[in-house]
Amino acid sequence: MRIGVHTSIAGALENAVHRAHEIGCDAFQMFSANPRGWRAERLSEAACDRFCEARAGHGLTPLAIHANYLINLAAPDAVIRALSVAAFRAELQRAVALGAEYVVLHPGSARNGGRAKAIAAFRSSLLKAARGIRLNALTVLLENTAGQGDVLGSSFEELAELLGGVAGELPAGLCIDTAHLFAGGYPIHTRAGLKQTVLRLDGIVGLDKVRLVHANDSKTAFESHCDRHAHIGEGYIGAEAFRRIVRHPKLTQLPFICETPVDKPGDDKRNLAMLRRLGQGKMSGVRSREPEVRIEELEAHKRESRIVPTVTANC
Repeated sequence: MRIGVHTSIAGALENAVHRAHEIGCDAFQMFSANPRGWRAERLSEAACDRFCEARAGHGLTPLAIHANYLINLAAPDAVIRALSVAAFRAELQRAVALGAEYVVLHPGSARNGGRAKAIAAFRSSLLKAARGIRLNALTVLLENTAGQGDVLGSSFEELAELLGGVAGELPAGLCIDTAHLFAGGYPIHTRAGLKQTVLRLDGIVGLDKVRLVHANDSKTAFESHCDRHAHIGEGYIGAEAFRRIVRHPKLTQLPFICETPVDKPGDDKRNLAMLRRLGQGKMSGVRSREPEVRIEELEAHKRESRIVPTVTANC
């Protein structure tokens, strides 16, 4: 099992590689530029060479680059969509220059423009962004979402439709986020629920399309449709559920990347160690929320949801 975390490029691109190695990663994820800005400086050949040399020296693979948070290829607004196409094209160019295996992309939001139109806009925008770029070994991964507001990609059916729209046009697959699955209504916290979820994923999308797992616990309850990550074993999914996830025979060959909070120095290393320990089947000494408490809270959430509609914009 290859595991890692999202590391910072602060100071220099290659610092993300060195930080991943120091933490103990086998694989890692990073941004290739400011994730909350439309414009990014072109990478110099020297910077790319330093990065690739550092990565080769530490043997870290795969590398996933997470795309800019502002990008919305499904946007009904023509200006936002044009900015998104340009920004994602730049993401692809930087990823190729850095020798990344994956670029992880959020499918985007319909923004009250209708989901069918948004899916069509996503397809045309993605193909436009990639046009003429030699992707080499790079694959675009769509990340499942928690189902907040008008955001696309929370259901396997919608992810299959999004992927189907670009099939044969460019290399594309899925990045599955555990916190998003759980918040989106897939019961991966139970033994039976995980089995059912994996079977559905295989039947609707195909497990061969899944290339990466974002391993995150959830700060919010089941089916909350809120995207809030927690430390492994300290959220509503829990350590026992993560032990089953990382040891599932259909998932063990996939790389797992943590995007967990950094509340204090060493948190990344602790989450990595926890995931590795659970992957070895070890539970002794592992801190986790009690299952009985989680179930009680989940039932309370379901009762409240039947009374008050879920507000996802400010979850």
